[in-house]
Amino acid sequence: MVQEDLGFSSFRDLSGIYSAREFVWWYNGHPDSRYLNPDLKSSDTAVILGQGNVALDVARILLRPTTELATTDIANHALSALEKSSIRKVYLVGRRGPAQAACTAKELREILGIKDLHVHIKEADLLKTQADEEEMKNNRIRKRVYELLSKAATSRPSHPSSDQRELHFVFFWKPDKFLESDERTGHVSGVRLEKTKLIGVNPGEQMAAGTGQFEDLGCGIVLKSIGYKSVPVNGLPFDDRKGVVPNVRGRVVSDTSGDHTRLEKGLYVCGWLKRGPTGIIATNLYCAEETVASISEDLKQGIVTFSSASSGREGLLQLLDNRNVRVVPFSRWEEMDSRERELGNFKNKPREKLATLEELEKASEE
Repeated sequence: MVQEDLGFSSFRDLSGIYSAREFVWWYNGHPDSRYLNPDLKSSDTAVILGQGNVALDVARILLRPTTELATTDIANHALSALEKSSIRKVYLVGRRGPAQAACTAKELREILGIKDLHVHIKEADLLKTQADEEEMKNNRIRKRVYELLSKAATSRPSHPSSDQRELHFVFFWKPDKFLESDERTGHVSGVRLEKTKLIGVNPGEQMAAGTGQFEDLGCGIVLKSIGYKSVPVNGLPFDDRKGVVPNVRGRVVSDTSGDHTRLEKGLYVCGWLKRGPTGIIATNLYCAEETVASISEDLKQGIVTFSSASSGREGLLQLLDNRNVRVVPFSRWEEMDSRERELGNFKNKPREKLATLEELEKASEE
């Protein structure tokens, strides 16, 4: 599946601006982002555009004490950089309000549970409208998230320290443009934000609209976590508005006009291309199970069949070979996994991630 980052772009490229995706890859040891080297030293302030689970996870990594991160499976190069980080304030910027926050309660509780973290939320932002009540009425997750944010707004660290960490929830603002530093040409120095207001578009649904009021928020690093939208794949039907392949329980739909839905025989979809960029790992698990169940049903009913020449594992391996795709068998993955766990054991960590392709290949050959 191909996806585009909806992170907003400025009038020019500036250093110090990263997508949350590549930042997450960096601290999780993904080989493609091993040498990202994010700027964590030029300022004590980071701005994250977005308030979803990924945004919260990034903020948690930036604000959590490294003594605690050291016992997790965070990549060693990321831990070393975070130990030298100057970041003490993180701003999470969202277009809408706390009643529409896109995160889940579990992720929110995790970051709010950071020891001695000072959480800033403006009381005025927590005022609910009738439309907000309507949105939350039938959405248990949003209601719980709002309750957690309301409670956090009145809480204060029990033992404030000189190394105080701050998390600022900035509601009802959207990015307008990035600002360039006067001292460091080509480097970001902040984000210009536009105040928003909510407009009802459908019952129980509100969208943010700009008001023409602007403010600048200074920082030394920006992480874009506004979201993703799937893009069309040649030969597949596509719903541009929703950013998904039309489907019924994973079965691809080629025509929804008229009284009957026409399915593409033998064509299936799952994940974000099936339902849009929402949910957590458990959501993806259920989504995949549903699609697999549809495939199984169609096989049993004879709706789809596979010739003996191309079925099963051998057929898949032959197809990959024809396309010159390199295959890593499960046995080699087990060797990599074993090596990471062995290295982590020396540091009292679940594992020490091998973050380059060379390290991974070497581990699987030992």
